[in-house]
Amino acid sequence: MSKPETYEFTPAEEIADDAETGQDGWSAAPTQGELQLEERSALRRTAGLSTELTDVTEVEYRQLRLERVVLVGVWTEGSAAQADASMAELAALAETAGSEVLDALIQRRDRPDKSTYIGSGKADELRGMVIEHGADTVVCDGELSPAQLTALEKIVKVKVIDRTALILDIFAQHATSREGKAQVSLAQMEYMLPRLRGWGESMSRQAGGRAGSNGGVGLRGPGETKIETDRRRIRERMAKLRREIREMKTARDTKRAKRASSGIPQVAIVGYTNAGKSSLMNALTDAGILVQDALFATLDPTTRRAALEDGREVVFTDTVGFVRHLPTQLVEAFRSTLEEVTGADLLLHVVDGSDPLPDQQIKAVREVIADVLKDTKTPPPPEFLVVNKIDALDPMEVTQLRGWMPDAAFVSARTGEGLEQLRDRLGQILGGLDVEVSVLLPYTRGDLLARIHADGKILSTEHEETGTRVRARVPNSLAGQLADYAHAGGGQDEAVESDFGAA
Repeated sequence: MSKPETYEFTPAEEIADDAETGQDGWSAAPTQGELQLEERSALRRTAGLSTELTDVTEVEYRQLRLERVVLVGVWTEGSAAQADASMAELAALAETAGSEVLDALIQRRDRPDKSTYIGSGKADELRGMVIEHGADTVVCDGELSPAQLTALEKIVKVKVIDRTALILDIFAQHATSREGKAQVSLAQMEYMLPRLRGWGESMSRQAGGRAGSNGGVGLRGPGETKIETDRRRIRERMAKLRREIREMKTARDTKRAKRASSGIPQVAIVGYTNAGKSSLMNALTDAGILVQDALFATLDPTTRRAALEDGREVVFTDTVGFVRHLPTQLVEAFRSTLEEVTGADLLLHVVDGSDPLPDQQIKAVREVIADVLKDTKTPPPPEFLVVNKIDALDPMEVTQLRGWMPDAAFVSARTGEGLEQLRDRLGQILGGLDVEVSVLLPYTRGDLLARIHADGKILSTEHEETGTRVRARVPNSLAGQLADYAHAGGGQDEAVESDFGAA
């Protein structure tokens, strides 16, 4: 007879110390973000096991696999600290994509070299670094033209990619939803189309008919090269993706319009990548979305409803992170997602307080938002700065940031410090966005009275023969629905009209 199985249970004191454990002693169910993080960590690349082709001329047919890389950048403007921060960010991007950063080279010049990006002399020096470290990839901190990529690859003899291709690779790894995958595919194809290259048979003409170019009437002529066929197929695929994204945009616009019509304030969480937007979203709403110390960890927007300290309900939307020199292809492809900021009543701009240059982060985020709002021709929503990660700063640094941003909220989404004050500030700001109205609601419109109680703040009520006279502060969207009852009741018409006129 086989020996019966035995089970070991966790001691009660250990269970009590575990914040993720339920009251009954069993582990709480993992959140969606924890499951995504476990799945993402399940696939790891092993250094030194490369299956790359040895012929560098076939680089565009290889899968983009980053293993051992050397970074190279051109410092054209700004201070030395800004140049170092840009290279550090490029290193973080490369590590997020799964590579091992070996060394970095930066050159000071007025503008990038038109031929090789860094000039022939530095290119030879870069070749020596590649040989010394045994690197198989060079990552450039800028967007290179097809000619620059080709010329630099011929000198360094390894694969060369630029910052745009690196960010696109990260987006391709992290996209999970159908819309996100379609947007990333479109951006990659827009980037790859002008960079297709061909050699040998790829440049030969594909003649029709069994007799080749001498096949008779209708079959003579130059024919179509394989590279032209590839470009045609890519354009056809891009057209199909654009149609699919437009259809998905319609569904997203419908959901956004439905949220706006509810009268509940809409708060869009925006900010630089890895500033802690998802962590703050989890802290405010218990959303359970993925949190990872990596750039562009989450791409798909998440919307959750939460209640503030005064009981007011708010809808929070976590958006995709921004970065300096965000590729144009990504801005265009993710435009329907970025448009979440256009319908928001408030932008919660999260800033990484531990970053050496937080002002550059704020500038980069505002540039992308301005670009999106310019095309939609909508006024920018109010912005409220939230400085995150203050637990990683010493008191002197926090004091300096408070002096530079006196109106901002300072929090730590990881430890919970400052979150209660943030909720209070949000309540004050959203309350200031409300409109004071005075209406006489018929007794048959109890639904509107319930909406005022749920979404607004009652200042006074008085029951009359024809209905209930209410003076309250309500969101702008609800004030528009109450406008039909604003002039009812005679004596207070002038005050009511001034209230709605101010709105």
